Amino acid sequence: MTPEAAREILLARRAELAGNIARIEDQLDDPVSRDWEDAASERQGDEVLSALGASDRAEMRRIDAALARVEAGEYGFCVRCGNEIAEGRLALLPDTPFCADCA
Repeated sequence: MTPEAAREILLARRAELAGNIARIEDQLDDPVSRDWEDAASERQGDEVLSALGASDRAEMRRIDAALARVEAGEYGFCVRCGNEIAEGRLALLPDTPFCADCA
């Protein structure tokens, strides 16, 4: 995968994650129900949404780091050992900073 192709894939995924995070934050800002059972159910849902948001934010940080490697001309090389990351691994995990051996 060329760095330019990776950049486009990473930017598209980043935009998708940003939209997900915005929707999650909007749902978490909804007022809490006055009914005790509904409020308890909503709290459980909020916990799931918070976990999803945290996961999305973590992925966004990995994408930002990968985009920085693209800009620096270091994309596709393992940050630990410096070896080239396999094409198949990059296709599956375009934000990975590690080769399979170092992961």
